Amino acid sequence: MERQMVRPDPSGLPSVYERPGTLTDTPFHYCPGCGHGVVHRVLMEVVDELGIQEETVGVAPVGCSVFAYNYLDIDMQEAAHGRASAVATAVKRMLPGKYVFSYQGDGDLAAIGTAETIHTANRGENILVLFINNAIYGMTGGQMAPTTLLGMKTTTSPAGRTVETAGFPLKITEMLAMLPGVYYVSRNSVHTPGAVRHLKKAILKSFQYQKENRGTCFIEVVSNCPSGWKMTPLEANKWMEEHMFPLYPPGEIKVPK
Repeated sequence: MERQMVRPDPSGLPSVYERPGTLTDTPFHYCPGCGHGVVHRVLMEVVDELGIQEETVGVAPVGCSVFAYNYLDIDMQEAAHGRASAVATAVKRMLPGKYVFSYQGDGDLAAIGTAETIHTANRGENILVLFINNAIYGMTGGQMAPTTLLGMKTTTSPAGRTVETAGFPLKITEMLAMLPGVYYVSRNSVHTPGAVRHLKKAILKSFQYQKENRGTCFIEVVSNCPSGWKMTPLEANKWMEEHMFPLYPPGEIKVPK
């Protein structure tokens, strides 16, 4: 696979920050302010810096991540809705020397893919699961998801989510952290430079643990969805900090002893 070269700065000034060569020269389709593009970049920075482009395989299912294979210049496999961790399991078992990750949203991972996710983690499959949580089904119209907050308005809960009709928000990351097959769990965000750096460290750790055959690594990224939330990007970031972080606080949830 031929690596793409970063274009020189036309201004002639010294470059202090370059697009990783493991991203294709394709404009992102994500909405302005969306966190997916930042996560894509950070993930590919890690792949680029570790020099594992030829050894990395990603699995993207249905949802906003469905076109990830257009942007990530690595081997990619599309999976049916909710089945990414099962497909990633198959890839890793067939190609144990590869670095394998799934890239999933909250509707995909915590709703239709609940069974696949839990059993993958319970078996301790030696993969990385990247979980983007913006609390709604972003791609299909902003419907309520398992992680939607109580009182949060969506297209299928216009008056706000209630316990009586939809139950409590699912904190699936904490649930998975209790399983012995899960080696490392971290919750992150990408709304500030410091948060982006923390996510990058978590991905680096996860790939190192996968190399050591430690078991399942699970990284949640609490993200905004300005279009689905009907907010500007700045409003969405502020709302995320004030409303999502109290229920889904960023930090290390399960670290190796």
